[in-house]
Amino acid sequence: MPETKENTSLVKLNPIITKPGTSKSIFIIGTLFFIFGFVTWVNSTLIPYLQIACELNTSQAVWVTFAFYISYAVMAFPSSWVINKVGFKNGMMYGLLVMAIGALIFIPAAHQRTFGLFLTGLFVIGIGLALLQTASNPYITILGPIESAAKRMSIMGVCNKTAGAIAPLIMGAILLKDMNGFEASLKTLSAADKAAKLDALASQVIMPYSILAIVLVVLAIMIRLSSLPDIQTEDEINNVAAGKQRNFFSYTYLLLGFVALFLYVGVEVMAGDIIQVYGKEINIPLDIAKHFTTYTMIAMLASYLLGIALIPKYVSQEKALRVAAILGVIFSLGAIFTSGYTSIMFIALLGFANAPVWPALWPLAIDGLGKYIKTGSALLIVGIAGGAILPKVWAILGEYVGLQQAFWIMIPCYLYIFYYAVAGNKIGKRVK
Repeated sequence: MPETKENTSLVKLNPIITKPGTSKSIFIIGTLFFIFGFVTWVNSTLIPYLQIACELNTSQAVWVTFAFYISYAVMAFPSSWVINKVGFKNGMMYGLLVMAIGALIFIPAAHQRTFGLFLTGLFVIGIGLALLQTASNPYITILGPIESAAKRMSIMGVCNKTAGAIAPLIMGAILLKDMNGFEASLKTLSAADKAAKLDALASQVIMPYSILAIVLVVLAIMIRLSSLPDIQTEDEINNVAAGKQRNFFSYTYLLLGFVALFLYVGVEVMAGDIIQVYGKEINIPLDIAKHFTTYTMIAMLASYLLGIALIPKYVSQEKALRVAAILGVIFSLGAIFTSGYTSIMFIALLGFANAPVWPALWPLAIDGLGKYIKTGSALLIVGIAGGAILPKVWAILGEYVGLQQAFWIMIPCYLYIFYYAVAGNKIGKRVK
């Protein structure tokens, strides 16, 4: 069948919204970003909390981030299949319900004080988040012009990191209250009394995670009843001529973007989740260190707000990514070559460097994918597993060279992100 004038332009990705209300849709997706920001960044509190409650060393405690983020690698492509079957809206609803199941697993985990069960709960929560993110990230990206996608993603980042700043404050007050005195008292107790006190500490997680499960179920119902429109790309609605179609693996810029996102999430998790562990390791009291993640999130919020004001009107997505990578190298070196609170300050400042990466990298990596956008988004979601691998590598390396010197692994990560911003995002991309 010959092409018509109407469908010859379909190689360019344009959103088709089946129902009106883009602003309302952005608000709903922003709420979801707030929720998975809270759930994600509460891990920074869970690491030292479980380290004490389950009597773990640093390398063992970092399994928290591994179990949580590795679920993205396991679930990303199945998530893409689910979304292709049920659509973006139902995919988000199912993701919230799976997260609620994961939160409920914390109840038997706390009663038994079993680290493996806690990790299982985190893994299930991560599976739900993988489904939620596979739906919500491409959704917000194609909800408007690709040139302003970084701005919309930055707005989502503000929602996410606001929750990230609040989560350690709330959960730290519940789980880590007067923890220095608690640890000191454990040394004076008999084995039986120590076990009883640790059991009581573990039970403190039941109430907040029960509330979280209820909130997630309510949100799932609200998503189901909402007027949130499904979005399709024009390539999904119209069949492009076979000669115009490309093989998925021919999108080199997408594959390079996957590597960049893998490395980025690794360094982001280290700046957000690991900062508390690092602070405790350099003898900063945990009652103070438990707030460090909030400082990282505040730095990210400031950077996101700056991005909303500047991108794309004054600064392109590529340029924002370049600046972010350069700042990442500078702040990483600052963390390595200074000490004490100054070193902590540079780790927190990595939040400012990291914030532009996700909103700039995502649209650069999926621009022009057409009918492959859901599969490409799933591949990028697999890259979130960098948050599982790199912190674990950092902890293992830290056992040999010290945790501060282990931050050297951040430098090549930021250098690769710089390469992607300069050249990698253009390789294999069609000129529009």
